[in-house]
Amino acid sequence: MTPNPICAKVPGTKRDVLRLLVKHNITGMPVVNEEGCLMGIVSRRDIFEHPDEEQLALIMRKDVPLVKVDDSIEDAARTMMRYGRRHLVVVDENRKVLGVITPQDFLSVIVERRVSTPVENFISKPCFPLHLCTPLPVVFKAMTLTLLSAFPVVDDNAQLVGIVTDRDLFEKAKVDMNVAISELGLGDDEDSWNWEGLRNVIKLFYMEEKVNLPNIPVGEVMIKNPVTIFSKSPVWEAAKIMMKNNFSQLPVRNTHDELIAMVFDSDLVVSLTGADYE
Repeated sequence: MTPNPICAKVPGTKRDVLRLLVKHNITGMPVVNEEGCLMGIVSRRDIFEHPDEEQLALIMRKDVPLVKVDDSIEDAARTMMRYGRRHLVVVDENRKVLGVITPQDFLSVIVERRVSTPVENFISKPCFPLHLCTPLPVVFKAMTLTLLSAFPVVDDNAQLVGIVTDRDLFEKAKVDMNVAISELGLGDDEDSWNWEGLRNVIKLFYMEEKVNLPNIPVGEVMIKNPVTIFSKSPVWEAAKIMMKNNFSQLPVRNTHDELIAMVFDSDLVVSLTGADYE
């Protein structure tokens, strides 16, 4: 887990949360009261799903997936899967926040235990390949409609030639930072900002009409010759590749070296809920 995470406090405002997201380049955080006890959790998506709300108490989610510090890894994995969220909050017996767990935290456990179940057993999401000539605005629309953050890219013969993530896409986005800063209410204290954090917040703030993506093919921005994983490979090998490269996903190929799926770090967490070990 990540110990002593950045936390928002209630009472507080949307602007308070945005400042923390930008300054620390994070996408969400626990919400605590003045005594440091957990009250909820808030993410950038929660903020932009409630555009007219200013008070943090009305924006945050109160139904928080949480675990105790002495809970087993298997129980923590089950909790994450049950809630379908990427963040678990670790609390003590008084609901004081001790840490946060994400899917990436589970990867090292999968590798250490050498979980041997095949990768193909944990594929849970549909795979939508994009042709390398797909314009970036269409790629962006696909991401917003499917809620997927990465797509495999194929050529005319449906052969995998690349992968594109939301990060690749928004590196090409044309956004007036001064307008964004003003609309987000961040003020002029530039030293307190993390520009990468600001870019991450803008991804959702400018969800539709305010993002200006060039009409160029995805083949020009994709990651070429991406690392892949064989469908029959043990899941610990996929976890190891993700850890080494800081990936959240991998294309999956079959015995004919054909693309058949994408597997995500959150998919691999399931392997700890009832896995086979070497």
